[in-house]
Amino acid sequence: MRILRRWLLLTLLGLLLLQLFFIGHIALARWFDPQSTSFQRSELWRLATQNKRLRWQQTWRPWAQLADPLKRAVIASEDDDFVNHDGVQWEAIERAWRKNAAAQEAAALRAEQNKPARPLRIAGGSTITQQLAKNLFLSGERTLLRKGQELALTWALERLLTKPRILEIYLNSVEWGEGVFGAEAAARRYYGKSAAQLTPRQAARLAVMLPRPRYFEQLPDSPWLAHRATVIERRMAAVELP
Repeated sequence: MRILRRWLLLTLLGLLLLQLFFIGHIALARWFDPQSTSFQRSELWRLATQNKRLRWQQTWRPWAQLADPLKRAVIASEDDDFVNHDGVQWEAIERAWRKNAAAQEAAALRAEQNKPARPLRIAGGSTITQQLAKNLFLSGERTLLRKGQELALTWALERLLTKPRILEIYLNSVEWGEGVFGAEAAARRYYGKSAAQLTPRQAARLAVMLPRPRYFEQLPDSPWLAHRATVIERRMAAVELP
C-alpha cells in the first residue's frame, strides 16, 4: 500500500507540474508569439518519417495585418458565437454527437443491406479556443483523458488571453494544407497575396477549407467548397469581431 500511495502521489505531482507548465506557456503567449505548436511538430515528424519533400510555409502576422474578412469568415464557419462564449459550446457538442451517432447508424444499415459505403463525415463541436488548445499542446488521439485536458486548457486560454489574442494565435498557427500554416502562408499559397489583402470571397474559401485543409488543397474546384464559401460569405456581415 505504501508503494501504491507513493506512485499515486508522484502521478498527481506530475499532473500538477504539467498543468503549471501549460499555464505558464499560455500566460507567456499574452506577450510572445508561440514558435510552434504540438500539431506542427507532429506534422514535421510525419513528413520526415515518410521521406516526403519538406514544404514548410509559415509567416506570423499580427492582428492588424490579418484581413477583417478573414476573421469574420473563420468565426462564421468555425465558431459563430466566439465573442460571447467562455470557450465551450455544450449545445454544439451535443448536436455534433447526435449527428455523428445518426451517421454511424446509417453507415451500419447500409453495410447490413450490402449497399456501397458513403464517406462518413464526422461533425465537430469544438470552438476556436478548443481547437487552439488542442493544436498548441495536445496529440491527435481521441480519449476521455485528452478531452478533459483540452477543456482545462480551453478554460486557461479564455481566462489568461483576450479574444483577439486567441483568434490571432489561431489564425497564425492553424493548418491550411500540407506544410502550410497560418493565414499569411495560406494567402500566399492559394492567392499569391498577403493575408491583409484577402477579399471576402477569398477569405470565405479559406475558412471553409479549415476542417479538411489537405483534402481541399487537392480539390480546389470542389463544388461543395464553392457552395459552402457562398453560404459563409453571406453570413460574414452579421459576424461580430472581438
